[in-house]
Amino acid sequence: MVDHQQPQQQPPWEQIGSSFVHHYYKMFDTDRGQLASLYIDLSCLSFEGHQFQGKKAIMDKLNSLPFTKIEHIITAQDHQPTLDQCIASMVVGQLKADNDHIMGFHQCFILKHIGDAWVCTNDMFRLAIHNFG
Repeated sequence: MVDHQQPQQQPPWEQIGSSFVHHYYKMFDTDRGQLASLYIDLSCLSFEGHQFQGKKAIMDKLNSLPFTKIEHIITAQDHQPTLDQCIASMVVGQLKADNDHIMGFHQCFILKHIGDAWVCTNDMFRLAIHNFG
């Protein structure tokens, strides 16, 4: 039996979340300084348990990361609409920085539509490193 149904279109939060994730990691991997356009002065970043608030503090942290070259590979991403008309996005992937070993990571974003753009109000990042010792 042949299925004649049309492919189901992604919900808008999936489209927006996926586009944001693609754009974010493309900029991160090529020119981290451009990420400033994705944050606002009220944005928060949790990076490996350390807290940063505001566009300047977030960008200072991201620009201070001790590598010259990085590549992110996204293996999974999930997006949901929130009750306050934002989008929650969770990303799982791998990254390779300079000559380090490939490491897994998890990152969550809350995206909010402000003006004519989607911005990141909340960003939580953790390497997927397990210490079972």
